[in-house]
Amino acid sequence: MTIALEPGFAVIRVQRAASRVLLTVARSLAIFVPVFLVATFVTFTLRALSGLSPAHTQLGEDATPEAVARIEHEWGLDEPFLVQYWHWLGDVLRGDLGRSWSNGVSVSQLIAEGLAISLSVAVLAMLIGVVFGFAFGALAALRRGTWIDRSITGVLTVFSIMPPFVIGILLVEIFAVGLGWFPSGGYIPLEVGFSPWLGHLMLPALALSFDAIADVARQLRAGLVGAYAENYVTGAVVRGLGRRRIFLRHVLPNGVGPALAVLGLKFPVIIGASVVTEWIFGLQGFGRFANDAAQAGDVPEVQGVLVVSIVLVVSFNLIVNLVLGKITPASHRGV
Repeated sequence: MTIALEPGFAVIRVQRAASRVLLTVARSLAIFVPVFLVATFVTFTLRALSGLSPAHTQLGEDATPEAVARIEHEWGLDEPFLVQYWHWLGDVLRGDLGRSWSNGVSVSQLIAEGLAISLSVAVLAMLIGVVFGFAFGALAALRRGTWIDRSITGVLTVFSIMPPFVIGILLVEIFAVGLGWFPSGGYIPLEVGFSPWLGHLMLPALALSFDAIADVARQLRAGLVGAYAENYVTGAVVRGLGRRRIFLRHVLPNGVGPALAVLGLKFPVIIGASVVTEWIFGLQGFGRFANDAAQAGDVPEVQGVLVVSIVLVVSFNLIVNLVLGKITPASHRGV
C-alpha cells in the first residue's frame, strides 16, 4: 500500500516545488516591472529637463538652431515626450537599446563588450567571497568563543572597512610589482587562453571580494550559532547523531539563509565598486563605460546602463531566492 502511494507523493512534491519557483519568479517580476518603469521614466524626464541633445554632442555648443532641429528630428526627439518613451520601451522589449549619441554605434554592442569584462570580475569576486566567507564563517561558528573565533572576527572587521581601491593598490604593489605573480592591469579574452584570462582577473576580483568575504562570513557565523541553539539540533544530539552529520544535515541548511541573502545585496555593490577598480587595473568594463557615458551626457548609453543594471540585480536576486527556497527550511526534513 505504501509503495502504491509513493508515486503520488512524488508528483505532489514536484508540484509544490514548481509552485514555489513560480511564486518566487512572480514576486521578482512584481518588483522588476514597477522599478524598471519608474527608473526609466525618471531618466527620460531628467533628459528632457536637462536639455541634452545629440546635436550638441555631434556639432558642439555653437550649432545653429536649424542644425539642432534637423538632428533632433533624425533621432525622433521632436516627438512628444510620452511618444518618445513608448517607442524606446518597445525597442527595449525587442532587445534594442538604441544607438549612442557619440558615435552612432549600437548601445547593446557597447554594453556587451564591457559587460563581458565586468561580469567575469564580479562572478570571480563573488566566488572568492563565497568560498572564503563560508570557510571563515563556518570555522568561527564551530570554534565559537575561542581565540580562533575572535581572531577571525578581527580579520573580518579589517576586511569590511578597507575600500576596494585601497585594496587594489596594495594588491598591485605586492603581487604585481613586488612578486610579479600577476599582471598589474589589462584584460585578456578567454578565447586567448584560460590561464592568462584568469591571471588578469585575479587581482581586481580579489580587490572586490574582501567586503563580500566579511559580510558572508559574519552572516554565516550568526546563522550557524543561532541554528546550534535550536531544539531540533538538541534533539539530534540526544538521538546520538554524529557532530558532522548534525552540522551538515541540520545546522548548515538552517543557518545558511542569512549568508545567502546577503549575497543578493553584495552583487550590485560589487558592480558599483567596479567603476574605481576598473580604472586602477586598466579595464574597459561595464562600470567604466557607465561612468564615461554619464560624463559625456550620452543619454541612450546611460539608459542602456540603467536597463542592464536593473536586469542584472533582479536576475541575481531571483537566483539567490530560488536557492534559498530550495535549501530552507531544512528542519522539516527527515534525518
